[in-house]
Amino acid sequence: MTDAAIAALVFVAYTYAGYPALIGLLALFRARPVAENPEFQPSISICLAVSNGAEHLERKIRSLETLDYPADKIEIVVCSDGSNDATNAILQRLAAEDPRIVVIINATRRGKPSAINQLRRAAHGEVLILTDVRQPLAAAAAKALVGPLADPRIGCVSGNLVLSGAHGAGAYWRYEKLIRRAEGRLGTLVGVSGSIYAVRCGDLPVLPEDVILDDMYVPLSIALGGKRVVFCEAAEAYDETFDDEREFGRKVRTLAGNYQLIAKLPQLLVPGLHRSWFELVSHKLLRLVCPWALGLLLIASAALSFDERLGPPEVAFWRALFAGQMLFYALALLGARGGRAAGVARTFVVLNAAAVVGLWRFVRKRQTVIW
Repeated sequence: MTDAAIAALVFVAYTYAGYPALIGLLALFRARPVAENPEFQPSISICLAVSNGAEHLERKIRSLETLDYPADKIEIVVCSDGSNDATNAILQRLAAEDPRIVVIINATRRGKPSAINQLRRAAHGEVLILTDVRQPLAAAAAKALVGPLADPRIGCVSGNLVLSGAHGAGAYWRYEKLIRRAEGRLGTLVGVSGSIYAVRCGDLPVLPEDVILDDMYVPLSIALGGKRVVFCEAAEAYDETFDDEREFGRKVRTLAGNYQLIAKLPQLLVPGLHRSWFELVSHKLLRLVCPWALGLLLIASAALSFDERLGPPEVAFWRALFAGQMLFYALALLGARGGRAAGVARTFVVLNAAAVVGLWRFVRKRQTVIW
């Protein structure tokens, strides 16, 4: 029991603290420079897949029209995927006002990967910027995002999603971005922000129409091709945090997508086959196992707290650890009512619960591609 408890403790500690510290140190001492060229201004196609996005659509398009990038090099391609609200009418009006807007309308909803494939076929730009309808972009986003692609060794660039709001998910996202920045400095980012990322048209793979996570499938496919995936701090998109209930549903979908990704690209698990293997395992895959390690740690530390075969120092350690876990989960039950620390605890528990539900949905094939 002691060995199992120690193994679970080390596993959880490495996943949530050890790996972030290690990747931060690697990025500090082994960062790979990006050879940007200020004169690099290729034609760009901004690709937007939307379904029932009328609430956000006009604000989004206006943010794209005011980007600090040569207007004659920008094309805005929008696919309305089975929308039955005012999305199509708004798109047609905006396209009549701005000839750079190209509209594709699907009568029935086919899913985001299918829409991205349609956008790819319709786009004429050398570089594609993929973005979502809810998040407006900063004026400097396009120029900043395209800059690293002047380096032919760079295959994909993630933008910087900036979240506002007081929910625990905001603290988690700040923690997550620290990891992404470090991975980006090494050129081994394993997932981009689906709200804003850029890729050369020729490097964007055709997506399987049932793939759940385009924002991982695309960068990892590019990594398998030998190119680097980086993070661009200055390319900002803006959104608000979700409460834990909405965040739970979003994370279940994401984590089910992680399982699906490995099933579709099993070569990702082969060490040395691509430059992001260590980061993929440490950042994404170990988190899928953490809920089970946390459960084992709670049970084992409870049992060891009353194990008469152990000496007083060992018993004291396991009792303190068990008490700390119980306090943490009690705070999680309180959630935002218990203050900032309780909100973070609740988000942590929600994310780990989502990993369990995500596995269930993946195994039962219950996670739909419709977003």
